[in-house]
Amino acid sequence: TEQAIRIGYRHIDTAQMYDNERDVGEGVRASGKRSEVMVTTKVQPTNLAPHDLERSVKESLAKLRLDHIDLLLSHWPNPRVPLSETLDALAHVRKLGLCRHIGVSNFTVALMEEAVEKCPAPLVCNQVEYHPYLDQTKVLEACRQHDMALVAYSPIAKGRVRTDEVLARIGRAHGKSAAQVCLRWLVQQNVS
Repeated sequence: TEQAIRIGYRHIDTAQMYDNERDVGEGVRASGKRSEVMVTTKVQPTNLAPHDLERSVKESLAKLRLDHIDLLLSHWPNPRVPLSETLDALAHVRKLGLCRHIGVSNFTVALMEEAVEKCPAPLVCNQVEYHPYLDQTKVLEACRQHDMALVAYSPIAKGRVRTDEVLARIGRAHGKSAAQVCLRWLVQQNVS
C-alpha cells in the first residue's frame, strides 16, 4: 500500500472479507499522505444487520487505525437482512462520523433502484466488476440516472486484457499497452 501511494495511487480499496485492513492502514499511515488518499472498505454480508454493521465498522476502523473511512460500502447484498435495515445502518454510521460517504457493491439495477429509494442518505456509488468482457451498460446507465459513480473492480479483467490482440493492436498504434487502452476506455465511459 505504501509503495502504491508513493507512485501515485490515491484510492485504496479493501474489505473486511479480504482480511488485510490492518496492513492497508499501516501502508496508508507509513505513506504520510493520509489526507490525499481515499480509503474504501466494505462490510461483509454477514455483518449487514444494524447492530453487526456498526460493530464491524468500528472493528475495521481499529484495524485500519484511522479516525474515519472515506467510503464505506455494503460488499454484497444479504437476502437474510432486509435491505432497508442495512441502508439505515449505513446512514447511521455515516451520521456518527465513522465514514464520510456510503455506497453499495455488486448490486444489480433492481437492487440499486430499491437502495436509492430506501436509503435515508445519499449513496455515492455502486462498485461492480467492469471491463471490456463484461457488459455492465445497464448498471452504468442506472448509476448515471441516480448521480452515482460506477466504481470498477477488475478493470483489466484480472490481467486478461494484456493478451487481447485487438487491444494490443490499438495500443501499438498509439504507443500504449493493451491495459492502458482498456483504462482509457474506462475513463471515456466515466467509470472510476
